[in-house]
Amino acid sequence: MQTFFLYCDDEEFPLENAKALEEAMDGFVETDVPLAVELVFVDGEEIRRLNRETRDMDKVTDVLSYPALDGIKGQAIKGEEHPYEIDEEDNLLIGSIVICCDRAREQAEEYGHSYNRELHYLIVHGIMHCLGYDHIEDEDRAEMREKEEFILGKLGIVRK
Repeated sequence: MQTFFLYCDDEEFPLENAKALEEAMDGFVETDVPLAVELVFVDGEEIRRLNRETRDMDKVTDVLSYPALDGIKGQAIKGEEHPYEIDEEDNLLIGSIVICCDRAREQAEEYGHSYNRELHYLIVHGIMHCLGYDHIEDEDRAEMREKEEFILGKLGIVRK
């Protein structure tokens, strides 16, 4: 059984990329129900609006994550514990990720790597937030970064 799905209907992230990321995430979390994340791509104006309305921060950012579940970090996820988050595809929706393509392009140039690498990083970063990881404290940041690099490594996307 496939355990991870990306809901993305946007040419910004081609189907083959989504399928590869789904495969890389497969088995990452112990679960008895397939997990799903919604992925949305927006411009700078839209992410600024969302950031202002949902986080009281009136600025453009690269990625916003909206986790649907609390307290799941490092835990086995059981569908019966989250019946209201099971969608019409019988997948457990763990959250939504919004990515600003404009900012991703700027950061790729700024960091000296490809847009493809930056986009994958931001998506994986958002997924980790939806799985309960965070980066406020140094220890948490290191743990989250390790998980991100593990998934990116499975995709063959490594830091240079």
